[in-house]
Amino acid sequence: MRHFLPHRMKHTSKTPPCSKSLEEILSEYDYDIPTHLIAQHPASPRDHARLLVYNKESGEISHDRFLHLSKYLPPKSVLVLNNTKVIPARLCVSKETGGKVELLYVFRKGTQLCFLSNKKLFLKEKLFVNKKNFFIVKMQNGKYWHCKPSFDPNKIIPFLEKYGKTPLPPYIKHSTLSSTESKKKYQSVFAKIAGSVAAPTASLHFTPRLLHALKTQGHSIVFVTLHVGLGTFAPLEDGNVRLGKLHEEWYSIDQKTDAILRTAKKNRRLIIAVGTTATRTLESAYGKRKKLEGTTDLFIREGYMFNFIDGLITNFHVPKSSLMMLVAALVGRKTLMRLYKTALRKEYMFFSFGDGMLII
Repeated sequence: MRHFLPHRMKHTSKTPPCSKSLEEILSEYDYDIPTHLIAQHPASPRDHARLLVYNKESGEISHDRFLHLSKYLPPKSVLVLNNTKVIPARLCVSKETGGKVELLYVFRKGTQLCFLSNKKLFLKEKLFVNKKNFFIVKMQNGKYWHCKPSFDPNKIIPFLEKYGKTPLPPYIKHSTLSSTESKKKYQSVFAKIAGSVAAPTASLHFTPRLLHALKTQGHSIVFVTLHVGLGTFAPLEDGNVRLGKLHEEWYSIDQKTDAILRTAKKNRRLIIAVGTTATRTLESAYGKRKKLEGTTDLFIREGYMFNFIDGLITNFHVPKSSLMMLVAALVGRKTLMRLYKTALRKEYMFFSFGDGMLII
């Protein structure tokens, strides 16, 4: 067992301005990945996914499986997980002409529901889920279509649970999972609060067995909520770099969890964020905003000084993504690219259903 010394990071979240162009920045986070290393289904059991461990102080890299996570955690660590629940936001509907359309539910605005559509829609036309349930197209606002449902719009979540399909990421093109299996597999075992269109993927590796073992071995498990939006798949734009902001996502930390986290920090127990979403939540809540609930557009990249977290569990992310930049803020870009190169050479599986990494 290694020895870990609690440490404090400088308490400022200010990121220095960047003089590089968007293209220059993105090129620094680019890498080639063979198609066969893009995971199309999760490990089975989940906690048998591979785990790359990187120790920031020693620079040592280890290889194991998630089942043995506790072996590498500092004593009495506090693991913070995101308990958001992926909603089956994809709907197959029919036009009155009989044409098929695929809708992706994004958000509710008043009495109307906002969707993305894979085909052009027309104002006032009806889109049928079945004879009883349909939507009337009311307006277009940029890429979003505002529709009035034939049912109470406040009941959209249970409606999607009954009729919707899980929206797997675009790079999962050859999944053999059925619709029912996707709903179960693309969901953490502790998912509780519905609202995400994508899973917090670092959470997918955890099983009841692993969670129980971690608690038994002296670690604490707490939950926060951040609902993952479509922006997680959107390419970075000039505005993101220029303004230092990302897409907004809603987060929440309850009072009980807040008390546990503050006490843990006071007692110098190390806080390990499980996933980039848990990281954004903690850094937003305990950064300059100091709000336990709200929306965050926090863009964590190189130069950012962490306010709260001490370590991170994360998957291997898509090239040129803000998620890679967040991890680089913790270890440095050159180290991050070296870790990715190692994972590629060792043939780790990448992206949502792929393997993961612990940084401590």
